[in-house]
Order: sequence, then C-alpha cells, then structure tokens
Amino acid sequence: MKFLYSDTQDYVDPLYDFMADRNAPGRRRYWDDTYAHEMMKPAPYDGLLVSMSAVRQAAGVAKSKVRYSTAEEHRMLRDGVRKFLRYTGPKHKNAMLLGDCGAFAYVEHEKPAYAPQEVVEFYSDAGFTHGISPDHIIFDCDITNPPASRMPETVTARFEITQANAEEFLKLTREEGEPFEPVGAVQGWSPQSIAQAAVQLEAMGYRYLAIGGLVPLKVEIIHLVLRVLRAAIKPETKIHLLGFAKADDIHEFTGYGITSFDSTSPLIRAFKDAKSNYYMPSSKGGLDYYAAVRIPQAIENPRLMQGIKRGIFSSEDLQRRETKALAALRALDTNGGKVKAALDAVMDYQRFLTLGDGSPIEKHEKDLLKMRGLVERTLEDAPWKRCQCEICKSVGVEVIIFRSSNRNKRRGFHNLGVYHQHLQRTLEKQR
Repeated sequence: MKFLYSDTQDYVDPLYDFMADRNAPGRRRYWDDTYAHEMMKPAPYDGLLVSMSAVRQAAGVAKSKVRYSTAEEHRMLRDGVRKFLRYTGPKHKNAMLLGDCGAFAYVEHEKPAYAPQEVVEFYSDAGFTHGISPDHIIFDCDITNPPASRMPETVTARFEITQANAEEFLKLTREEGEPFEPVGAVQGWSPQSIAQAAVQLEAMGYRYLAIGGLVPLKVEIIHLVLRVLRAAIKPETKIHLLGFAKADDIHEFTGYGITSFDSTSPLIRAFKDAKSNYYMPSSKGGLDYYAAVRIPQAIENPRLMQGIKRGIFSSEDLQRRETKALAALRALDTNGGKVKAALDAVMDYQRFLTLGDGSPIEKHEKDLLKMRGLVERTLEDAPWKRCQCEICKSVGVEVIIFRSSNRNKRRGFHNLGVYHQHLQRTLEKQR
C-alpha cells in the first residue's frame, strides 16, 4: 500500500533564521526552498498527487484555489512534473506521480471544470505516471442503498457524468498510446451504487480505480463501502482512496487490497489541529500526539493586534512577554532550562492570546487551564529531543513552536515522516 502526499506547494526555506524570524537574505521562493522529499531521507511518502485545479484556473470557477502561477504551470508542463517537483534521482525515479482534477474546486457547479480531452493532454504533457478520470463529487452515502429512481436528479446526474467521463477518458488515453496508467474515478450515493460504478469501469477496461467522496464519511461507513466494493470487483483490480482523511486509522483498512491512498492530514494537523500537532510513534505500536507550543508573533497575530487596538494590553508589554517565552523555551534545549519556568512564561504569553478574542473571563480561564495541561505534557516529554528525523535534529525545539510557516511546515514534514514509518510498520505486521 502506497502513501501519496497531495502537493500544495509545501516547501520551506532551508536557511530560515529562527532567531530573527526571517528568510535568508535574497531568498527566492521555490528556487531556494526545499520540499520534504529533499529535506528528509528517506522521503516521507511513496509518491505525490497533483491536482489540476491547483495548477490551472478552471473556466467559470472563480473561487478555484489555484496555487501555481501561469509561469509555474508552463514550466511544469515544459520540464515535466517530476523535474518541477524535484522528485528525481535513483531513489525517486519509479515513485508514483498521480494526477487528478481536484473536484472540490468545482463541486458547486453542474459539470466538471475540465473535459476529458483537456485532462488527458494535461497528464500526458506533464509526464504523470498515473492519471484519474474527471469526476463529479457525490458527498452523501446512504447505507440503505436506495435505487437511482429515489435519488435527486442532481445526484444521479453526477454519477452519470463521472461514468461518461471515465469512458471517454479511457478511449482518449488509449488513442494516445497510454502515456500514463489510466485510473477510473468512482462516485456513488451508496455502497451499492459505488460498487455498481466500479463494475462498469472494470467492464470498460479499467484495472485501477480511485474511490472518491470519502472525505466526510465516518470510518464505519468507509468500511461498509469497501466491503461491498471489494466483493463486487475482481481481486486483481487496484484501488486508490482519494483524499483519505482517516489516515490515522489506516491499520483498519489493510484487508481490502488497497494499492494506494493520498492524504494531507499529517501535515495539515501540524497547524490546523487544536491539540494534535506533533506526531510520535507510540509505545503501543500506533501514533502518539503532542500539542505544539503556541507563541505567535506579537505584532502580526490578528487576535493580539485586536487586543492592542481595543486597549486590553500594550504592544511593548506583549513583545516583552513574547521574548521571554521564546527564551525560556529555547533554554530547555541549550542551557538546562527548567520545564516549569518555560511553562509559566509560555502561559503568561498565552493568557494575552486568549484575552484578545473578547470572550468572557470564565471561558478564558477554562481554555487556559486546558492549554496549560497540553503544553505541560509537551514540555515534560520533550518529544523533539527523542526524534531522530532530519527536521528535529537540525532545528531542535523550534519544531514544536507554533509560529510562522517555516516552523509549522517543518513540523508537518516531521509528521509525514513519522506517519510514513507508521504505515510501513503496520504493513509489515500484516505480512
């Protein structure tokens, strides 16, 4: 089972100055920055997924979150996606590069933003090893398996569009000499309709299927979908799980013959989760999680700036407490600092961060008490000192500080590495 990370232009400045909180002088975005697979050995994933909607603005989709500039898109198509992502060299030459359409970008529209012909050309020009047919997301999954006649026309239309696109996509791919392995996108409103779609795609000639619409589903429903699906298709047909948000539960899904899945969860949780920001292997064989220590930049954080404007506290006092918190935390790594001193300094600063949102004082105290417990556990265990990954060995305590993209993404890189090793250990146990 291969773990793919979905590229969202996540790279960091390798020469970032943590003490001054600034990029290296003259630093050029992308050109001087480093991807996770360049910074960590081995790479913290088995392949990469790139969504077309992140690269190319879709016609009629004004809100599409395009991350690539036009120049970057042209360079990727000219040089090829592997070279553009600097995912080259002997260790990566056979790594999977999967293209998809990024259906979330046009989910509110009646039709997919890209036609099969455009998608085939995009995958082929960029040099992907695998490419998924253009689908249209169906979010609902009714485990009572209602027939199509009882479903809204908007839902059955998405099913039919996805199937028709898959058929046209495969035809065009074959006409081009199959420059990449075609993967058929599967959508449905129930376990049985998903299985029906998969069987139809097999009959078209697909040998690799990408199951979509899983993101909002609970673990038990995903199990049900996969049981029904696997019973309906051939044992040798490969399965990819698109946007598998339940990545931490992957050990429950090793019995379905899954070939690959993609997830951004380990990196995203580094800075979007309330308390599980830093991954570590658990002594029980799973994963353990720690809260990052939040020390935002005093004069840049929106909540703190709001408190300053409202006269709750002064910028000078805030910066003094910020400096004290950082110094106390760094002392844990450098000159025998004490956990209690660091905890007190961090929570003193955290109090101002909490006060800045204007909530009642009772809520402040409750939130602070909860946060203190999380931070105390992180500082007592000091997991970054035990970790042997390139990130933690090179930046030390900076990796646990919730502050600026260069720290937060490094923590995300660390999480990817820990998660990838966890997956490999899980698969070894199943053999």
